[in-house]
Amino acid sequence: MKILIIVTNVAAYESGKLPTGLWLSELTHMYHSAKEQGYEVTIASPKGGNIPLDPESLKPMLIDKMTKQYQSNTDFMKLLQNTKSLNEVSGQPFDIVYLAGGHGTMYDFPNDMVLQNIIKEQYESNKIVAAVCHGVSGLLNVKLSNGEYLIKGKTVTGFNWFEESLANRKKEVPFNLEAELKKRTSKYTKAFIPMTSKVVVDGNLITGQNPFSSKEIAKVVMQQLKN
Repeated sequence: MKILIIVTNVAAYESGKLPTGLWLSELTHMYHSAKEQGYEVTIASPKGGNIPLDPESLKPMLIDKMTKQYQSNTDFMKLLQNTKSLNEVSGQPFDIVYLAGGHGTMYDFPNDMVLQNIIKEQYESNKIVAAVCHGVSGLLNVKLSNGEYLIKGKTVTGFNWFEESLANRKKEVPFNLEAELKKRTSKYTKAFIPMTSKVVVDGNLITGQNPFSSKEIAKVVMQQLKN
């Protein structure tokens, strides 16, 4: 089994006032679960090379024990300094394509044509496409061969607007992810309580709402693969 995990290259918000990047736990839980199952894992990013980590995701209150262990693992951190570019992995077969989040993805995921093509081909081959939190923004502009948006009429979730205000990022983000998802699909859904885990499965499309969904989405993806 082969899994492609796609992460952001973007290290700062447009304003330049605040740093951003990959939300580390959204990578580590999927990576760990896949490795445990003996799967082959490829980590790639739009440009390849180094992956900035969102400092928020490393705060003691927000980082879990397992993610902390990965953060202090030099071999793993080296992987994040040398990711493959999407061009390098395009056209390769994967059993899962997973988009990890972090606010950086809102800048380099939505309009990346190579990313869109990888997801379209993956989805149309009836293989798993999964995304968590802001990584879901990479699904926004993906069109299928019939010209329709992939997420049209699908039940999806992703980081919501109220959660952006809790994270104090409303003024920084380039768009409202919840509103954009609703524009493409009428079936956006979210957890009753903000910042709690929510994972939605619609066929071979699996989405998670926020960083707190990282563990659950990894579990659900692994279960779906077994099925």
